[in-house]
Amino acid sequence: MRRTEQRRAAVVALYQADLNYRTARDVLEPTARTFTRELVQGVEHWREEIDGLIERHAVGWTLDRIAPVERNILRVALFEVLHRPDVPAEVAIDEAIEAAQELCGADAPGFVNGILGAVHRESVGSA
Repeated sequence: MRRTEQRRAAVVALYQADLNYRTARDVLEPTARTFTRELVQGVEHWREEIDGLIERHAVGWTLDRIAPVERNILRVALFEVLHRPDVPAEVAIDEAIEAAQELCGADAPGFVNGILGAVHRESVGSA
């Protein structure tokens, strides 16, 4: 399974966890690949930081107003951008935009790109 598919699997697990008020680890398929598990565990570990960044950069939006799929696409991408040095930020951002194009409404890719780009610029500027 390619990393693109594993990212989608992580988004789905996090989405299901959001809807069912469970941890994503509880809803992960037993056959989930290592990379998928690492993404889910990383998002859960860094959720407070990640959600704070989303809220700060999603001007005029609260976290619960962002559609659950978009919210979890953002979470996975931000975890990769901020805490996975083995994944180039540009790759994580491009993958998130593609996921938003496939899984969300017409405005989602621009929304996702705007938030991820702002966080990435901020993190590069503070490095």
